[in-house]
Amino acid sequence: MATIKEKGQINEATCEQERLAINDTLELLGGKWRLRIMRYLGSREQEHNTFKKMQREIGNISAKVLANELADLEQNMLITRTVMDSRPVTVRYAISTYGKTVLPLTENIAQWGLDHRKMIRS
Repeated sequence: MATIKEKGQINEATCEQERLAINDTLELLGGKWRLRIMRYLGSREQEHNTFKKMQREIGNISAKVLANELADLEQNMLITRTVMDSRPVTVRYAISTYGKTVLPLTENIAQWGLDHRKMIRS
């Protein structure tokens, strides 16, 4: 893979940096659920997003998988987890300010998916 500079030259160092950046991005956001979770939280910022509500509304995700995905997203500062002082204890999840930087990516992927479906069906 090569990145072409403005002058038309191939810069191998930049190419390697881009390859590593893509690997990092796919490692963090790849898989079946993470972008769905980010999109879900990004579109429901004003709501109280609890674990059970998310599991029910995202659909077909097991509690174990959702817990693991939320923990990884929180560790990478893409979402926040807030334990409410209530009985029973309630935990709310929200997209972080940093996590919002992923939302344009999810919008582009969603649009590409819609366009791709049209292409395949025509």
